[in-house]
Amino acid sequence: MVEICNPNQCSQMGEKVLTCKTINCFFTNDKPLIQKPTNNTHLSLPSNEEKFNCSLCNKSFSKKYSLNEHLFVHYNEKSFKCVVCAKSFPRKAELNIHLRSHSNEKPFKCALCNKSFTLKCSLNTHLRLHTNEKPFRCVLCNKSFTQKGHLNIHVGSHSNEKPFQCSICIKSFTRKCNLNMHLRLHSNEKPFKCDVCNKSFTVKSILNIHLRLHSNEKPFKCVICNKSFTQKGHFNIHLLLHNNEKPFKCAVCNKSFSRKFNLNVHLLLHSNQKPFKCAVCNKSFTQKTHLNMHLLSHSNDKPFECAICNKSFSRKGYLNIHLRSHNNERPFKCSVCNKSFTRKSCLNNHSRLHSN
Repeated sequence: MVEICNPNQCSQMGEKVLTCKTINCFFTNDKPLIQKPTNNTHLSLPSNEEKFNCSLCNKSFSKKYSLNEHLFVHYNEKSFKCVVCAKSFPRKAELNIHLRSHSNEKPFKCALCNKSFTLKCSLNTHLRLHTNEKPFRCVLCNKSFTQKGHLNIHVGSHSNEKPFQCSICIKSFTRKCNLNMHLRLHSNEKPFKCDVCNKSFTVKSILNIHLRLHSNEKPFKCVICNKSFTQKGHFNIHLLLHNNEKPFKCAVCNKSFSRKFNLNVHLLLHSNQKPFKCAVCNKSFTQKTHLNMHLLSHSNDKPFECAICNKSFSRKGYLNIHLRSHNNERPFKCSVCNKSFTRKSCLNNHSRLHSN
């Protein structure tokens, strides 16, 4: 960075021309036009190797401007205050971005799906979902990620270092933010509320996934069968169905599964462990979802109603199965005799006839 001398103060200025004799700075009407350095008297131009170091934490920067921006972190000076919620910020630009959360302004729109964002960087990250671009690669296992933050989290899994420990249950985490999210399970704090149905969540990312249920947004589409999903995890599980990949094998009976979660549930059958107990009748279940289904039998709540015959069901899945009786849909076909069924369980019972 060149520090241009002041023509009114510089002792090296000639009397007749506005030219600094030391570094040959040229001026017009006392304003600098160009600098042509000849020595280092008025110059502080770093070489390619030279860095601007923070005197508080020794972090280095290639530009002095970046160092000045970094210093806000140490001084914690927040002179720009929001008039709506009184939250303060060190820079006016950050305040302007924050104000969009109050006005719900989202000026950056995706040209592919019309989803809008408050920040341009958020739009750029979102676009990678469409292009499947993953520019951040782990040097240890070559796994790639769409965001640098996700890569940093992944790198911690290689070291297996978990310095942040819960003081209540002694569970450890690689990141402090993960510990903070975990602590909400103990305090039952759910700060992220859905504006549509008022349901609350412990994590903002789960709220974002939940909002897709209201908007019916399914950004993750399978290129093989065009089926879409609200969550990337569900999309990845679905892809395993196409290549019939089942990497998780039971050590007891050698049965394989596409998901580790399914293997863990299966292992409970061998141990006869049923950790989920009904508080009403003490009946136990291997899966929490089975317990939730069972609880509906006590409440007699049937919120899912058929629009054709007004029959009600306790679960949406039961309603979907029932609707097949109206449209005569039979999606489960026997590979031996081509007979079709409305439910997969009926197909499984039928298949046993062929195997016997």
